[in-house]
Amino acid sequence: MTRFRSRDVVESPNIWRWPEVYERENEAQDATGALWDVVCALAPHDGADVLDVGCGDGYHLPRFAERARSVVGVEPHAPLVARARERVAGVDGVHVEQGSAAALPLPDDAADVVHARTAYFFGPGCEPGLAEASRVLRPGGVLVIVDLDATRHSYGAWMRASAPRYDPAGAERFFARKGFAVRRVDTQWRFPDRATLADVLRIEFTPAVAARAIGDTPGLALSVAYRVHTRREPVGLVRP
Repeated sequence: MTRFRSRDVVESPNIWRWPEVYERENEAQDATGALWDVVCALAPHDGADVLDVGCGDGYHLPRFAERARSVVGVEPHAPLVARARERVAGVDGVHVEQGSAAALPLPDDAADVVHARTAYFFGPGCEPGLAEASRVLRPGGVLVIVDLDATRHSYGAWMRASAPRYDPAGAERFFARKGFAVRRVDTQWRFPDRATLADVLRIEFTPAVAARAIGDTPGLALSVAYRVHTRREPVGLVRP
């Protein structure tokens, strides 16, 4: 295991600064269920040992626990670790550890599925995390990386405007070079009211872009596209 050093972690400002708003964002995401269906199809976890990297406050851990044998959430930000532990208190087979994608607090060959959703794995620079995922995955295990597809829909255009240095096509080429397959998924985010929609867009985008996004979004739903990158660990190789 690689030693975790908090100073090496880059802040995730949306959930670190506004966890309550991010909770409402999680509740709104994937209203059609299409994304979850694809994740389950590409990385089946019935009876599996699952690791959720960058689990935040643990929103997805109970859902994995419905079918998995065990679930570990790893999160670098201590306040979110505390929130995640509170969420899963009393849920059998689930626990949360403080750590980072580049310093996973698990032994070798500990997981059948490593899942990361819009956390750490954004293209070039995430090689240490890819190596760590391979280390903790068993032969035949799968790494599934879910990221927002910034090339599509209005949401993607807002992402590019807010983060002009991010190259979504370059990120996709990076994962292809690293041996990942990609599946594109269309889904919706649906909000209970306009105030929640506005709050969520304000934590995701710069102020000017958020104002434009709020004004350009009628109603309570957004079309959002994702990319699901998957890579399976080889079977039959002897680790060094």
